[in-house]
Amino acid sequence: VQLQASGGGLVQPGESLRLSCAASGSIFSINAMGWYRQSPGKQRELVAVSSGGSANYADFVKGRFTISRDLAKNTVSLQMTSLKPEDTAVYYCFANLQRTGSTVYRYYWGQGTQVTVSS
Repeated sequence: VQLQASGGGLVQPGESLRLSCAASGSIFSINAMGWYRQSPGKQRELVAVSSGGSANYADFVKGRFTISRDLAKNTVSLQMTSLKPEDTAVYYCFANLQRTGSTVYRYYWGQGTQVTVSS
């Protein structure tokens, strides 16, 4: 199983950016997909997660970020608007999924994509 993230880049404060992540491989079922981020010197923090048709967001992105999933394509996207310099971080997608032939759900991670918000 692999998670491939894309869409990071350099933007100015107030601008928007969209991240995407695709899960591939022998996947039987996906329970949840979402995004974490990590800034230099800080711990990794949860940004948003989509599970069971609902979405949950960290307080610091509520009203600015929107998470969406395509269940048929095993993808998750994060639409980020009104970006701030403090949103600068490496963003990691994750999936809690069950591989074909397995009876347990495990977490899998993408490689991370850099988002830089600077004027």
